[in-house]
Amino acid sequence: MRITLAQAMGTCFGVQDAIDLALEPRFRDRLTVVGQLVHNPQVTERLRANGVRIVERDQIDTITTDAVMITAHGAADTTKRDLEAKGFTVFDATCPLVIRLHKLARFLEREGYFPVVIGQSEHVEVRGVVGNLREAAVVYDLNDLEVLRGHPRIGVVSQTTNRLEQVQRLVQAIRALPWVSEVRFVDTICQPVKERQQAIQDLLTQDIDLGIVIGGRNSANTRKLLELIHDRGIEVHHIERSEDLDPAWFIGKQHVGITAGTSTPQDVIEAVNHAVRALAEQAA
Repeated sequence: MRITLAQAMGTCFGVQDAIDLALEPRFRDRLTVVGQLVHNPQVTERLRANGVRIVERDQIDTITTDAVMITAHGAADTTKRDLEAKGFTVFDATCPLVIRLHKLARFLEREGYFPVVIGQSEHVEVRGVVGNLREAAVVYDLNDLEVLRGHPRIGVVSQTTNRLEQVQRLVQAIRALPWVSEVRFVDTICQPVKERQQAIQDLLTQDIDLGIVIGGRNSANTRKLLELIHDRGIEVHHIERSEDLDPAWFIGKQHVGITAGTSTPQDVIEAVNHAVRALAEQAA
């Protein structure tokens, strides 16, 4: 049985910077992160082991540390102001490419376009972007486009973790709406996500018959990698750690492809790779 690792996978620079910042010795036992710093369970476990508290946005009143941190997914300016108004020292771990998304959405609004974000309306990144706009719409598929009625000039950005081809199809559909006279689209899908998606495409040219995708269950970019393999009709499994592997998956398989989302640490990937190789020997 062959085992091939994707050429690009695992933590991106924005995620790694956020993790490194939160784990700095100065923050031990005196930092609270508002939300999941990144969508990965092992990272969350390591933060808590370092004395970092994690609360949701509606739990701000329970914070007892003097320092708080905005997650890599970003937040609306109102969230930061609320925290500062309560006397906290706010550290911002927002990924630079998410900051770019915020800036471009506001730029389109200033230019007179109705801002549209292609993404998941409940995702923390999307909520942060929309929270900085006077008025906006979030769309995810063709069924959502009716909410754009009455807006002839539309400016489109994307959640950073989307699949480019899906976003392009939606933009084309928006352009074709009978009441739309102008659409300005800015591609805000981040480059590390594109590289990991392209690495999946490269794996698919190598005739894999089983895919293993490593990452948090609530990681949007990890789920997109899963979709890319699933859409080709290939058996694929989403796991968070090596213990999730099932030996039955490998029986009769010839070529296993392994990839991981942009929030997945390298040591987790290595543990899964080692476990897959051991299972492959058993299945041989």
